[in-house]
Amino acid sequence: MNKAVRFYEYGGADVLKYEDHDIGAPGEGQIRLKQTAVGLNFIDVYHRTGLYPQASLPSGIGLEAAGVIEEIGPGVTDLHIGDRVAYGTGPIGSYAEHRIIPADKVILIPERISDNHAASMMLQGMTTEYLIRRTYCVQPGDTVLFHAAAGGVGSIATQWLNSLGATVIGTVGSEEKAALAKSNGCHHTINYKTDDFVDQVKDITDGKGVNVVYDSVGKDTFMGSLDCLKVRGTMVTFGNASGPVPAIEPLILNGKGGLYLTRPSLAHYCGTHEDMVASATSLFNAVSSGSIKIEVKQSYALSEIQKAHQDLEARKTTGSTILIPDH
Repeated sequence: MNKAVRFYEYGGADVLKYEDHDIGAPGEGQIRLKQTAVGLNFIDVYHRTGLYPQASLPSGIGLEAAGVIEEIGPGVTDLHIGDRVAYGTGPIGSYAEHRIIPADKVILIPERISDNHAASMMLQGMTTEYLIRRTYCVQPGDTVLFHAAAGGVGSIATQWLNSLGATVIGTVGSEEKAALAKSNGCHHTINYKTDDFVDQVKDITDGKGVNVVYDSVGKDTFMGSLDCLKVRGTMVTFGNASGPVPAIEPLILNGKGGLYLTRPSLAHYCGTHEDMVASATSLFNAVSSGSIKIEVKQSYALSEIQKAHQDLEARKTTGSTILIPDH
């Protein structure tokens, strides 16, 4: 019997149930995967708590995994049993030993990349790609502020930004995380627990501010982030780790320098198979070239899902984290 993680109500990590869940055979345009590694991401917390509510409950959880195709449904012609594939844009339900998923949601894993690495970087890596190459296309000489620089997306982004020739300023929550961010390419780190990040950014930039801020923290950092920008700078808010950003008046953006504000998501940039393949290929190429090194910092058995979520929310994790199915 297939084991999967499901939840029947919104709440803390204790609502996650590790249980038997029959999935049957793949239908038209679908494949069945034996999953080898599952990615853990902060968006999973938003789904579990109801910040991003599901269409109905009970629900599976998780958007990212890698595995091997074990069965192919009718109409699938470009994939084969035994292919190694990964996905990072859902649909929701990746916390499972086996799952059925639309064939157009997966991409073949290059031989040079392991299942563990693929599962740990698809969602975070494609998020990084759209943020720094499309939402605001970072250029050599740009100065960037990236919040949560030692986190999963931050650890990939700081390396990639450094390889593009940007000056990278990263906020972190401890000296240990500062050391990690610096090792990943941050030129300047700011411990937001002990220092005012706005004052620090102004000092680092001689009062000029940065070209772009990437902020996944949300409520606690949003207004300060606006104050870190140059005239006509770009504010990218893409997460809510501290809570949703409150409503603001558009005139605030005018008063702070004619700023640009956007709230993108991975679905907006990788919503089609073609866009997903292009994004993942760019990511794989950056990893293969050495611009990005993917490190799995934490690993939990899928059955330890409650502890994994507790550690994630308590900011005990750094970089990428995976869950290993208990086949």
